[in-house]
Parts: sequence; structure tokens; C-alpha cells
Amino acid sequence: GGRVLGAYLYESYDIKAPRVLKKVNGKFWSLYGAYSKQGSYEMDPGYEGVASSIDGLRWERESESPILSVDDPDAQPWENASIYQPWLVQSGDTYYNFYNAKTLDPQWTEQIGVATSNDLIHWKRHEHNPILCVSKGGFDDTFCADGKIYWHDDHWVMLYFGVREWTASIMVAYSRDLLHWTRDSKPLYKAGGHPSSLDEEHAHKISL
Repeated sequence: GGRVLGAYLYESYDIKAPRVLKKVNGKFWSLYGAYSKQGSYEMDPGYEGVASSIDGLRWERESESPILSVDDPDAQPWENASIYQPWLVQSGDTYYNFYNAKTLDPQWTEQIGVATSNDLIHWKRHEHNPILCVSKGGFDDTFCADGKIYWHDDHWVMLYFGVREWTASIMVAYSRDLLHWTRDSKPLYKAGGHPSSLDEEHAHKISL
């Protein structure tokens, strides 16, 4: 169904730093989302893999098996329909894979979890996933999705999009340890700020 490369390992995650790819063991690294079915956009189920590159142009799988799958023994009900949209962060000797996951029970809901690794190949889910849940009545009461994490001064910042009543707005959450997050209940940027423009209905898919 396709692959989406883009969760690269960077030299620095400082919010003001340029995005320069980092080599580990002589290779650049990226996580990616993959889909086994064709016919529509991001058809369930989605999985995640890991790829590497010598030159940053030609990428190869580091494993033929998914690093995260809806079929994993430790997969939870909140992630039983699809796993996608990874974001890779390194802090100290630990790699963090922030990922988006979906359930359709009882309704379509997306939330953010994290898995950790010491070698970029073998990943362990955090026992208290999801680390950022939907908030009832909030601007993210249906989706907390596509987290992008950066370091700012003395803490981590997660930019993500929230969905309420099928309208997406850009949200922010903060952390000091990458595992415990506090969200701002008000959007950084609310959809509809410019009627009849590109963000009339949705403001999402953050890039920095």
C-alpha cells in the first residue's frame, strides 16, 4: 500500500537548530510508516519499520519485520486498528519513537504513544501508553495526532494536531522527561482563522 519515510534521526532537536541528519554506526536512520493494502489513503492496518542509508539518498530496510505492529503481543486496544506517523528523538543513549495509533472501537480515535530502544532495531512500548490521550470536550477530544518533538531551553515541546467535531487545530504539550506531558488546552493555531483559505477546515500536519 505504500511507505512514508520521514522520521529521521537528527544531530540536534533544539527548536532553533537546523535539521541535519545524524549518522550512527556509519549510517543515517529513519523510521517509516507502511501500509499493506491499496485503494485509499492510509488504509488500515498501518505498521512501522526502520530504514538506514549510507548517503541519505538511497534507503534500505534494516529489518524485514515491523518494529511496531497492531499484531504485537504487547499491543493495546487503543492501537488495534493502525500504527503510523512515527517521530524519532534521541536523548542520551535512548531512542524514542513517538507514534500515532488508531482504534475504531467504539469510534475512530487517535492518540500518541511512545516506544524506546537502545539500538534503533528493537523497540519496547512504554507501559503507560498512550502518553497523550484525547481530552473530553477539548480541541483534541477525537484525535491527538502526529506529534513532533523539539527541545526548547529546559524542556521538551510537542507540536501536534487535535481534532474536535472533525476540525483539526494545532496544539502543544510540554515535558521534561519525554514520558509525562502537560498539554495547553488552547490551540496554538485554530482552524478557521482565515475563512475561505487553506485552513478554513483543518490546520494540521505540522512541520518545523
